Amino acid sequence: MSEMTPPPPPPPPAMPPVPPPSPMGMPASQPPSNNLAFAIIVTILCCLPFGIVAIIKAAEVNGKWAQGDYAGATASAAAAKKWSIIGLVAGAVGVALYVLFVVVIGIGASTSNY
Repeated sequence: MSEMTPPPPPPPPAMPPVPPPSPMGMPASQPPSNNLAFAIIVTILCCLPFGIVAIIKAAEVNGKWAQGDYAGATASAAAAKKWSIIGLVAGAVGVALYVLFVVVIGIGASTSNY
């Protein structure tokens, strides 16, 4: 009589990746803030090129988090914030230079003897 071997046990169920621990040792349960609202406001009101880069970086955050790339999600969130701040500063410098230019031209026009 031939002996039959039992079938192998089924594989364990797939588990979603565990988020990395937070600084307090507890696992992080939510993705980092993607700073999308800040990026959109900067794009509309301050500096279009830097704002677009910030929006692209902000859009990457949730997708990377869902794929389990927690370090990548955190890096994209930080990059979105960085580009938003750069755009905000560039917009503020642009407005300041414009106001300075208008004031200098205004003073020059008011003191001319034509």
